[in-house]
Amino acid sequence: MNNVKEKPIVTKQEIKLAMVGMVDGNGHPYSWSAIFNGYDPVEMAKCPYQAIPAYLNKEPKDSLQIKGARVTHIWTDDPEDAKKVAKASLIPYVVNKPEDVIGEVDAVIIPTDKGYEHVQRCKAFVEAGLPVFVDKPLADNQEDLQIFTNWIKNGAKIISSSCMRYCKEFIPYHISTHDLGEIRYASITTPKTWERYGIHALEGIYPIFGSGFISVQNTGTIDRNIVHIKHINGVDINVVAINDMYGGFGLLQLVGTAGKVQTVFNDTFYAFKKQLEAFIQYLRTGIRPFPFEETQELIKMIIAGIISRQEDGRIVKLEEINIL
Repeated sequence: MNNVKEKPIVTKQEIKLAMVGMVDGNGHPYSWSAIFNGYDPVEMAKCPYQAIPAYLNKEPKDSLQIKGARVTHIWTDDPEDAKKVAKASLIPYVVNKPEDVIGEVDAVIIPTDKGYEHVQRCKAFVEAGLPVFVDKPLADNQEDLQIFTNWIKNGAKIISSSCMRYCKEFIPYHISTHDLGEIRYASITTPKTWERYGIHALEGIYPIFGSGFISVQNTGTIDRNIVHIKHINGVDINVVAINDMYGGFGLLQLVGTAGKVQTVFNDTFYAFKKQLEAFIQYLRTGIRPFPFEETQELIKMIIAGIISRQEDGRIVKLEEINIL
């Protein structure tokens, strides 16, 4: 599924984007649109997710925005939300239905984090030939992962990621863990559900270990997911996703034969901006920021964690989740 001949997907000087969708507990339409457009401080102060204006207000205005792209259209599940986001994040057009953006924009962002909805949310745009960025997780079941795989095989321009892939605090360990010796154990924690936030933890560690995840065992419950993952390099990894554990978002621990390290995700703005910049770079070059096979492997881990929990903590091998 790697590109054979990469070429720009969008060649316009300014890329027009549509922000499509908004779900409970997720304020990405506010923050992501502001990272492209800037924002109105008075209207953004009304954002129901107060962490968003808090971190936006810390950023210098001259370095806030991603240049060469702008969110010009928005649709949200509740029409009132679209009006509020448009005022706060300076979006000129609010549309009545998602399909109204087709023919008006160059690419679409789906900023929602319920994986089981993403096939339906993306379908019209894929059929129209529009490139799509999908918030994590791309999917949370095998049938939908197969649909996305088929779309991409047939030439659809779709990428999906967690901002944790771009976490500033973890990047040194993407580059090297040599000082730690051979990693024997790792752990990472997150609040909320495995289905919606497990991908944050998994994508946070994926660039450290790379491909080669073997099995997933979830011995927890729907509100307290305690997950043991094995990797081909011999490391044992615990991922813990507990619904109300907001004090533990992105706490990473790496333990090796020669040393140990503990660090935590803190700079939300940096990670979001790098994540969105990667999408714009993909549109400009046609080169994926990382292979789709990585997304497949990550989503297989999400699916395996759900199956394991439903089957009383059975060890589920990733090879059981067969994607053609």
